[in-house]
Amino acid sequence: MEPFVWETPDELDKKLAERVRNIRKRRSLSQQQLAEQSGVSYGSIKRFEQTGQISLLGLTRIAVALDIADELRELFTRVPYKDIQEVMNETNRR
Repeated sequence: MEPFVWETPDELDKKLAERVRNIRKRRSLSQQQLAEQSGVSYGSIKRFEQTGQISLLGLTRIAVALDIADELRELFTRVPYKDIQEVMNETNRR
């Protein structure tokens, strides 16, 4: 049985973009300033904030420029086991 998905991938992307935009604003940076500091084009930053679409490299560059790269480093580090089979699979790989 598949777990119920509360959000679509597009919705998740847009929420992530909104969080990043809020951090950019908290840091008192314009989109242009963030583009200059991150090496990501102004157009890419604008599109990301509007649609949630960006490359992983672009997101990483933005995270570094905003000093939130630790958040990316922690991504997927504390994923709970889905079921007992995953525990057994991991144990057998060791």
